[in-house]
Amino acid sequence: MYNENRCHSGKMNSRWGGRFGGHHHGKFARHAEGMFGHGIRRVPVNIEETEDSYIIHLFAPALVKEYLKVVTKDDVLTITYIPKEHLASASRFSRREYSNGAFERAFALNGKVLSEIISAKYADGILKITLPKNPETNIPAKDIAVN
Repeated sequence: MYNENRCHSGKMNSRWGGRFGGHHHGKFARHAEGMFGHGIRRVPVNIEETEDSYIIHLFAPALVKEYLKVVTKDDVLTITYIPKEHLASASRFSRREYSNGAFERAFALNGKVLSEIISAKYADGILKITLPKNPETNIPAKDIAVN
């Protein structure tokens, strides 16, 4: 559940950033904007583990809920946001330090989640996705005595 897949949408590429992404500054950010029509947006997530579920808290304020898409396919959870007015609104600003533009995040579920009962809710700028644990594949830790 902790593995994050790289995005393969054509808008992001796995060679940029570290395991959980990096900061995009300076020449690279301007180069990426030229290549893709807009900058690469990396939204942060926290992953909480409870006794019976994993909970992804994705921080993305001021989104239009209708443009959020959460999908599971081939044991991968993908979160996508593509606003319709993204490209048109980008040219209205003389300075832009934040964006509510498109993004995509993908996470390998590794068979540890019951995909058919995943739930998602967007409120107060946080997308909260609850992933119930699969009891057959989530075996509790076992202490091993060292002799």
